[in-house]
Amino acid sequence: MIYALAAMSASTLRKLVIPAIVLGGVLLVVAIVYFVTPEHSLPSFLPGHAAVGSTEANHHHTKHGIAALVVALGCFAFAWFQTGPKTSSAAGSGA
Repeated sequence: MIYALAAMSASTLRKLVIPAIVLGGVLLVVAIVYFVTPEHSLPSFLPGHAAVGSTEANHHHTKHGIAALVVALGCFAFAWFQTGPKTSSAAGSGA
């Protein structure tokens, strides 16, 4: 995976900035939902949803929220580093 990213050109990686920001935003919302919503109130398409009669119906999925938050921050960091100034190989050799 790392080798595939290294082989990609800078323009190809810059095209991934908008999808990374969108995915990061979606995952940030998912993390917030996991932090504030009990298990029985989660949307049924999210992992961890349980019926109201379950013994742990009021349990919050904190680990799911932390995982979503970490991946969201990773997407934002990727987008940040890809939008930085372009560097040339000759810029570092002069002095």
